[in-house]
Amino acid sequence: MSSSRFRRAALALAGAVEGAHQGHADFRVGKRIFATLGYPDDDWGMVKLTPEQQSVLVEAEPEIFRPVPGGWGKYGNTNVRLAKADATTLRSALTMAWQNIAPKPKTATRGRNKS
Repeated sequence: MSSSRFRRAALALAGAVEGAHQGHADFRVGKRIFATLGYPDDDWGMVKLTPEQQSVLVEAEPEIFRPVPGGWGKYGNTNVRLAKADATTLRSALTMAWQNIAPKPKTATRGRNKS
């Protein structure tokens, strides 16, 4: 997987836009970041998962995923080794990260009589 394919996959998610954060490309829905490229270097991306999601992916694919070093990793921030990730695995991780921060659809409220 290349950084350009990571970028295309991230931007294919509904409402996703590219920005920049601390010198790295990031991908957001609204003002919230769900993924970045280039951290800690050009060989890596990062997805914002829940700690539970992170645990599952790191256990299943330790050559692809690892917790971000330091405190951020404890909260689910997960590095993705681009060279090892295939398109399906990356799309799945990006989609989870996007779902974690994307606005939830508003539930329809039923009309109520106020009589």
